[in-house]
Amino acid sequence: MTNQSNKIIKSSTVRFFKEGRKIQGYSFFDFLHGYFYARFPYLYIGIGTGEHPLAKIGARLVNAWLRLSGKPASTPRTKHDPVPNSLQNGGRITFADTYHGKVVPLEAAAQLVKVNEPVRLPNLEKIIPYGRARDIVLENPDHIVVIDCPCRLSRPDPCLPLDVCLIIGEPFVSFVLEHHPQHSRQITSEEAVATLRAEDKRGHVHHAFFKDAMLNRFYAICNCCSCCCGAMQAHNHGTPMLAPSGYECRVDPDLCIGCAECQESCQFGALSLLDGVTQVSKEDCMGCGVCVNVCPQGALELVREESKGEPLEIRKLMAQAER
Repeated sequence: MTNQSNKIIKSSTVRFFKEGRKIQGYSFFDFLHGYFYARFPYLYIGIGTGEHPLAKIGARLVNAWLRLSGKPASTPRTKHDPVPNSLQNGGRITFADTYHGKVVPLEAAAQLVKVNEPVRLPNLEKIIPYGRARDIVLENPDHIVVIDCPCRLSRPDPCLPLDVCLIIGEPFVSFVLEHHPQHSRQITSEEAVATLRAEDKRGHVHHAFFKDAMLNRFYAICNCCSCCCGAMQAHNHGTPMLAPSGYECRVDPDLCIGCAECQESCQFGALSLLDGVTQVSKEDCMGCGVCVNVCPQGALELVREESKGEPLEIRKLMAQAER
């Protein structure tokens, strides 16, 4: 690429393109999709949530892109179906396979922003049960940016604060800083942990997000609320874009006093009261741990539940990879 073209095309865009060329099966359509998503996230998410005036046109463009790129549209499912897996759809890639999140409790989310060494963990299908975008490849993992949440910013009356989305590693951090200086700033891992803990206190859920167009890998941790988050709303309306944490909430009936604080905090509507004791819907619980942290009696805990998949715990995964 010539010096003249480098002046026109930002260096982070060039790096993004070069990273994509290293990935088998990563097409030029994927690069264009990834560039548009990362370059215009507020337009992209605004269209996706239906808040932007171009939402209807955007939906048609997405369907056209799916046809051109050879990716068939999503097969209808409900959130109560088993954890999504492309093999359940005859090997076809669905929309939920291409852009999805993994619920991670607070401490697991903190681990992801405290990694201080390069990480390459490919094909994590047991943990990230989707057809594509299930790798954790962290280059310069100490490079972290906090960006104004596109979901919140697209809403007329959003939850605050806005700067709660964490972009992790290269080439993503450089791309965001270079293209969105007015909406982003680079932070330390300690500041990232502080953001996670503050959002946890607000009752918001941590999601590790993966996207096929974002080099088929993990690229962000979002701190989500059901009133603003497009992925949570899609999930709750039948497009299972979120995989559970691998844990499930359990209640100690001897400690529960039926105060309903946990019920009010649950972003997935998984808790209810019966005869003055909290009940957990096994179908709806995603194992985020928000309710555990708000219970004044210590009556709730997260326990491992195999039917909810494998946890995304980066330190354990790195230790296993070294064996």
